[in-house]
Amino acid sequence: MLIYKILRPAEWAKFEAAGRFEGSPFDHESGFVHCSSREQVAATALRFFADVSPLVVLALEADALGESVRWEEASDGDLFPHVYAPVPRTAVAAVHEVAGAAEVERALGASS
Repeated sequence: MLIYKILRPAEWAKFEAAGRFEGSPFDHESGFVHCSSREQVAATALRFFADVSPLVVLALEADALGESVRWEEASDGDLFPHVYAPVPRTAVAAVHEVAGAAEVERALGASS
């Protein structure tokens, strides 16, 4: 199963250089790496990254993350995948570079 993490290009560059992702400042505040399901990722992009351009959307192999992935209820009642460990580069199944949040659905629809 794939889950998705939205990053700014500078975050993706640091992830690639380090071979792992420790989380964004928001992730650190929350105590876990925020991710989305395929059905949630476009709405997440529009809600939290509407004014960010470009974006990098990573498709992560949830199985590669093992028990560090927990599906937890968000404030809207929906269940989201949260990762309670650094994300290794080896868990990245695909990288989608998009112009902005409005392009996420189209980019993933074409390839995931």
